[in-house]
Amino acid sequence: MLNNWVVMPTCLPLVVRRCHACASERFRANGKFRVNANHKLIDAWLLVLCTSCGETAKLTVLERVNVRSIRPELLDRLHANDLGLTAKLLQDPVVQRRNRIALDWDNAWRLGTGGSDHLDREAIDVSVRFAARIPVRPVRLIAEGCGLSRAEVERLITEGKLVSAVRLSGKLSGDFTFTLKR
Repeated sequence: MLNNWVVMPTCLPLVVRRCHACASERFRANGKFRVNANHKLIDAWLLVLCTSCGETAKLTVLERVNVRSIRPELLDRLHANDLGLTAKLLQDPVVQRRNRIALDWDNAWRLGTGGSDHLDREAIDVSVRFAARIPVRPVRLIAEGCGLSRAEVERLITEGKLVSAVRLSGKLSGDFTFTLKR
C-alpha cells in the first residue's frame, strides 16, 4: 500500500534580500500591494517589511505594462491585497529573478503523513507530494515522517534499505517516492 505524505506551507516564507536601512537580510511579506497607473501604463509592487527595522521594500510585479493587457481578475486581486496572489508571486521564478530575491522556508511548512500506522510494517512505500515549491532535504522529511534521526536515515540509505528513483542528498522541491525496508 502506498502512503501519501504532503509537504504544505503553513505561512508565507521570508524573503532573502539585503535591507538598505539596517543591512538585515530578511523581509516579511504581509500581502500588501502598491499599484500605480500613469496614463495607460501600470506598475505594481509587492510590499515587504524588514524583519529587523520595519523598513518597506518594493518587489516589482508589473513594470510599465499597458492596462489593457492585464487580466481584470489579476488587477482586482492586486487591489484587494490577495494573500493567495502574494504566495503565488513569491514563488514565481520570474519575480524572484527580476527582484534578485530568494525565499527562506525555515519554519514555514509542515509534513502531513496521515498517521503513523505504517511505521510497524516490514517495508513501506511512500509518495511525497509538495503543495508548493518548498526546497527541503528528503533526509529531513523521511526522518520526521518515520520518527527516525537524520543519521539513522543516512545509515539506511548507505545500507540500501532506503531507496528512491531521485537522489536523496541535497534539497528537493518536487514530488518523489521512496521505499523503506526494515
